[in-house]
Amino acid sequence: MDPKPAKYAPKSDADIIDIVTRFPFAWIVSAADGFGATQLPIRPHIADGKLTGLIGHFGRNNPQIERLRANPRALLLLTGPQGYISPSWLTDRTQAPTWNYASLAFDCDIRLIEDAAGIEALLRDLIDTMEAGRDAAWSLDDMGERAARLARGVVGFHARIIDVQAAFKLGQDEGAQEYGEILTALDREGATDLAAIMRQQNPDR
Repeated sequence: MDPKPAKYAPKSDADIIDIVTRFPFAWIVSAADGFGATQLPIRPHIADGKLTGLIGHFGRNNPQIERLRANPRALLLLTGPQGYISPSWLTDRTQAPTWNYASLAFDCDIRLIEDAAGIEALLRDLIDTMEAGRDAAWSLDDMGERAARLARGVVGFHARIIDVQAAFKLGQDEGAQEYGEILTALDREGATDLAAIMRQQNPDR
């Protein structure tokens, strides 16, 4: 993967974990006998406070599984807050439009998980996380014996992270006036996720 300009680097590893946690719908892209690509939810695997891997699952009939058996290397791609930046928001209308975004590209080694206990553990992790804080939160146990039958239609994976390229292009190129006007417009238009991450990544502006 091509490295990103240093000015677009996130402030900390915690910022990367935050994107994975809040925007977990990823592309997993593999190459063996042609390209395979699937969109699916993932969860971070954290060891000693560091992001070391990503976990998720395929439907068992997904042909990408066999590609990963042949070549267990894959890219996992995520996009966090993003949006078009309009020159109409700026006093200086000679400025060009741009796009602000946070994106992650993980180069990973994939280990498939096919035992019942391993699949149940990763399903519980995903479900319990997504249901947290809901009224009358749903649990895998609510399915009763049907849960085990449906889990047999799943193949899990653990993606060990070899490398990560993060690009947090969030106003670093803008002058002080333009940066302030962009934030004002994003707040006005309700683009709260993008405005919040811009402020987080530019704490001194």
